[in-house]
Amino acid sequence: MTVMETTSTTRVESADGAAGTDSCAGPPLKPRRPDGQDRYTISEVVDLTGLTAHTLRWYERIGLMPHIDRSHTGQRRYRNRDLDWLDLVGKLRLTGMPVADMVRYAELVREGDHTYTERFDLLKSTRDDVLSRIAELQDTLNVLDRKINFYADAGRALASERAS
Repeated sequence: MTVMETTSTTRVESADGAAGTDSCAGPPLKPRRPDGQDRYTISEVVDLTGLTAHTLRWYERIGLMPHIDRSHTGQRRYRNRDLDWLDLVGKLRLTGMPVADMVRYAELVREGDHTYTERFDLLKSTRDDVLSRIAELQDTLNVLDRKINFYADAGRALASERAS
């Protein structure tokens, strides 16, 4: 199984009958071209993803992006599955996963099904790190809320004292 195969997009129908897409990377941030219009230039991908052309080329160079098709003139031609993969990479970046681990994950996907256990372990470890960071942020938020409440109460008491 390749990176491309694991990031394929499938048509789904919601409870209200509306058709949509479902992918392992989640819904795209911006609308895609209609079905059958599955080719994007690097500048179109820049517009769709917010990534720079330099970043896209770097992802390709370090092995984070799978092989990108080229036109007869050598221009990169991205597909919807490439955009789905970039969505996933963006999510992995938000987790704080090191680039080396993202590249390792991409390599494991390209190596095939026999790497499921390693991929599971890598993603599970990342999830555990995210949960730990969420807990730290929740503790920080609680401290801020206590301080905000303290100053709000102190401000009300001070205003009440001045009014007397």
